[in-house]
Amino acid sequence: MINNAKAWPFVEAHKILERCKNKDHVIFETGYGPSGLPHIGTFGEVLRTTFVLRAFRQISDKSAKIIAFSDDMDGFRRVPTNVPNQEMLAKYIDMPLTKVPDPFEKYESFAHHNNAMLCQFLDSFGFEYEFKSSTEMYKSGVFNDALKRLLQNYDKIMEIMLPSLREERQKTYSPFLPICPDTGKVLQVKIEEVKTDSSTVVYKNDDGKFVEVSALDGNCKLQWKADWGMRWYAFGVDYEMHGKDLIDSFTLSSKICDTIGGQSPIEFTYELFLDEEGKKISKSKGNGLSMEDWLKYAPSESLAYYMYQTPQRAKKLYFDVIPQAMDEYLDSVAKFPAQAADGDGSKKYENPAFFIHNGSVPNYSGCLRFSMLLNLVQTCGIVDQETVMGFVTKYASQGNVSGDAMEFMKQMASFAIVYYKDFVAGTRVLSIPTEDEKRQLQSLHTALQQLPETQRTADDIQTVIYEVGKLYYDQSDLKTWFKRLYEILFGCDRGPRLGGFVALYGMENFLTMLESHIR
Repeated sequence: MINNAKAWPFVEAHKILERCKNKDHVIFETGYGPSGLPHIGTFGEVLRTTFVLRAFRQISDKSAKIIAFSDDMDGFRRVPTNVPNQEMLAKYIDMPLTKVPDPFEKYESFAHHNNAMLCQFLDSFGFEYEFKSSTEMYKSGVFNDALKRLLQNYDKIMEIMLPSLREERQKTYSPFLPICPDTGKVLQVKIEEVKTDSSTVVYKNDDGKFVEVSALDGNCKLQWKADWGMRWYAFGVDYEMHGKDLIDSFTLSSKICDTIGGQSPIEFTYELFLDEEGKKISKSKGNGLSMEDWLKYAPSESLAYYMYQTPQRAKKLYFDVIPQAMDEYLDSVAKFPAQAADGDGSKKYENPAFFIHNGSVPNYSGCLRFSMLLNLVQTCGIVDQETVMGFVTKYASQGNVSGDAMEFMKQMASFAIVYYKDFVAGTRVLSIPTEDEKRQLQSLHTALQQLPETQRTADDIQTVIYEVGKLYYDQSDLKTWFKRLYEILFGCDRGPRLGGFVALYGMENFLTMLESHIR
């Protein structure tokens, strides 16, 4: 049953179980660099790792947890373009991120602000994770043993790293970045000497004087590839995801981890999210969608669904994908009860809703699709939730709609209004029907008008629309019939199931809509 589940989180979970068969505790890690505001890709990595953790707990009783690590001791290299007080931030270049003031003036530092944003969102979604700060780990001595091992294997690590660097960079590269005792900056300087007995490193300052500093207790920060491998050793990490752009980096970090006596984790490489123009989403540029952007227009479950789908395929991430993701999420929830009841119930383990809700999938029976609510708002020009819910309540009175579905539709109605205001109002252009199409619309109008009151369910209406279409289009070309209806009535080439929309909108209202296009 569950051992044969083919969903990608279960495939990954079985790999982990095989690796960790002799371990009592299993460690998953996700990494985050708070050099800019958290973007949706950061959330996606934690979410997808959570999916694997949930699958792992279905097949194993071993203790398991996710470490969400923030590399907040890293040097501040450039000012993000999507934050305020940029002139002020420019004065803190090369300072550890936890020493850079918060441009939003809410937290102790820029890193603290970005860490808080990430944690608040992860908490709101109910994720289980243990947050760890690079600054705290270095300064508290948690990394000291691992750092000593790097010092002892310094030459071997240099042999790993140098071939990957440009010739000019090779001359000054060191895995250890001293924190300047005078300025507090993270220095990218050549290390002149490594002293393993005292766990110190020596470098030259700008005055040409030799400076000796401890490599322990937060007096040095590792270059990030060395840092990555060092963390795997220090935390005993068994599994970590990373973007396609970090394949080579993962290989180098793995060699470093192995060199200091650790075992590099199982990796899962995911494709990158792209913005509308096909460019990689960047924290510093702020292009693409942020978590806040998405959640302004749809509930978090839709975002989770989008993240679940085909993680090893590149996907554009912009506002137009939100309605479709919302509808596909609802489709997966609707299928779940039948899958759970079918045979041994194993089909439910292939459903994204299982992972999104950790097996406790809500009952949204009778729930309308988001696209239907969006088209209702667009068609009526509705800008208040109460009016939308009036239509929804009337629709619900005609059939079995669960209490959870009513509550969720209330949420969706609010999102649909915001989405309509920001992206739809004044942008869609209704297609003008040809004379032949006006005759087709007249036929539809007549057929629907003649439909008895007792036969005006969503299915009955859909059947009538289908039968009228067959009068004018071949069976193989009925898609054109529906496409033209959407273009004429809604100004788009796809939309909700029309029978359901008419039942929601009201027959008389829909007949009036048809009349406006027949004249």
